[in-house]
Amino acid sequence: MEGDILRNKNGVALVIALIMLLLLTFIGISAISTTTFETNIVGNERVGTDAFYASEAIFQVGLNQLPDTTAIARRKIGKDSYGWSGGPKYKESLQRAGYDSSWAFKRYQINATGGSFSATKEVEAQVSYGPFSAGTQYN
Repeated sequence: MEGDILRNKNGVALVIALIMLLLLTFIGISAISTTTFETNIVGNERVGTDAFYASEAIFQVGLNQLPDTTAIARRKIGKDSYGWSGGPKYKESLQRAGYDSSWAFKRYQINATGGSFSATKEVEAQVSYGPFSAGTQYN
């Protein structure tokens, strides 16, 4: 009688089908989890990129207002992005190769910050502006 039970193959297809269904369910859950994770990564990257471009835009505003060093108030840039800056800061007067001592350049530092949703990016650059008369000409 025990030999008959081992030789009886009724129901094997059902067991194999259930195991395959369980395996396919795990693969589906894994794919959904991976897709959700990747979507979050892409969303964070977009928000960070928007914040970076907002800071670049405010940097250009600060660059265009030189030699004025007034602060730039928070401004809306785009749909959900903002930018602001403390304004260009005068650093020093310096000489440049190819110019004699009667000419000088002014060096400024511009810090600009951009934000989009919860992301914040800052751009910092030093720029040289000139040439200006250094006031050493003889009349």
